[in-house]
Amino acid sequence: MGTRMIPAAGSATLAEVKEFAGFSAGTQRYIRRSLDIGLDRSDAMAIWSRDVVEAASIRAQTRVYARLDEIRSLVPDDSGLDAVEPFLAPLVTASAFDLGQDRLNSFAAYRFLYERLIGPAVRPWLPGAFCAAAALPHLHPEKRRILLQSISEAAATAPGWSNRAPTFYPNWVEKVAADAAA
Repeated sequence: MGTRMIPAAGSATLAEVKEFAGFSAGTQRYIRRSLDIGLDRSDAMAIWSRDVVEAASIRAQTRVYARLDEIRSLVPDDSGLDAVEPFLAPLVTASAFDLGQDRLNSFAAYRFLYERLIGPAVRPWLPGAFCAAAALPHLHPEKRRILLQSISEAAATAPGWSNRAPTFYPNWVEKVAADAAA
């Protein structure tokens, strides 16, 4: 009788922290901001807005993310095509917005964010939504190329996906003065 190896919660969390740490500072900031908006964790405008341009971006993102509850409720249980259109259209729209913000520069960063925004059940749908959003004409052709090349063959053709919920949700961290830390 074989035993199935299940990673301990701590090792899964550590792997997620390491993955997040591998993203650029701008990507990390955008993911934390997006989680604050999408999960309604805090006042994103008060924490993340540094200027009028960023304030406008946060307001636009808040409008786009208003459909996240609907998207979460529409995640199909299987690959039945009758359930795809009402789910995939708003997912691709939200994805296109995020990719257009020029902070999610790879499928890995996109997947990291969206499996937290929507939940683990969305994983089978992320490669298709990402490719659809990354191929839209609102992105510069070079940006489309970079994004589409960032999805690995393994991610695009995975035979199955984990249903384990993410354990690490990055959050805002207040800066501590160097002399106060000592």
